[in-house]
Amino acid sequence: MAGILDSVNQRTQLVGQNRLELLLFKLRGRQRFGINVFKVREVLQCPPLTNMPKSNAYIRGVAHIRGQTISVIDLSMAVGGRPIENIKDSFIIIAEYNRTVQGFLVGGVERIVNMNWEKIMPPPPGAGRYSYLTAVTEIENELVEILDVEKILNEICPVNTEVSADVAATQGDIKKDLGERIVFIADDSAVARNQVKRALEPLGVQTELAKNGKEALKRLKEIAEHDCVNDITERVGLLISDVEMPEMDGYTLTAEIKADPKLAPLHVILHTSLSGVFNQAMVEKVGADDFIAKFNPDELATAVRKWVHCD
Repeated sequence: MAGILDSVNQRTQLVGQNRLELLLFKLRGRQRFGINVFKVREVLQCPPLTNMPKSNAYIRGVAHIRGQTISVIDLSMAVGGRPIENIKDSFIIIAEYNRTVQGFLVGGVERIVNMNWEKIMPPPPGAGRYSYLTAVTEIENELVEILDVEKILNEICPVNTEVSADVAATQGDIKKDLGERIVFIADDSAVARNQVKRALEPLGVQTELAKNGKEALKRLKEIAEHDCVNDITERVGLLISDVEMPEMDGYTLTAEIKADPKLAPLHVILHTSLSGVFNQAMVEKVGADDFIAKFNPDELATAVRKWVHCD
């Protein structure tokens, strides 16, 4: 266990090439779950928690760690299960999502595995816990579930998707520059896709959505091939893509786009919750035009205006 805890911080500095490293953990039973190590700051034996009156029911308390007060979310409760018992024998995964730091209470932490995104698949349809999955994979002949943390966090503290009045005043410029073209959105989290859509549509932006990089690339190629266009920018004004996605991540999607003559002129914004450990060199390597940390509707709308105006 000590080896896992000591290595997490070092591993978060790595950026893969359509690869990821999953930290495997359990909640209450035998089912394994995974979280991308890039999101993880550290893993700790659960310290004493301070109860906070009127806090969300999924928050078991706050922990005071290295001078910072961090809310600790019971992941088992957040996905519809029973509370994790024996808190003192449990662990906290300290992670950074969407510009904030959270603690996730888990029953146990196992190890880190290195995988290819092609082996990470979309989750099966279903209700209950399955509605909280963003992907699944198989390790040692057992199913590993990857949770849609953005959905969980949004249920605890909903994200504001409304653009400010000052930025909304640029609506006419965005509509003029886009014309009839769409903004394409690729993200494996339904919550994240809809956050972007809700932020942009009041500005007059037409959108099309894809659940991962592989689906987005296929659709963009279809548009370029079948819509009788010289290049993709006649139909698509901009691509906003997550980085972490099953089957094909945002880095690989961008590289594939830039390698295709019909797709290469398309501006690509990488829009990800990997804000704390993001590698700018990787963005430049794959040819992305911009990077925005999730989720700030004003920054997103401003970037859309910038890049559609560049055409």
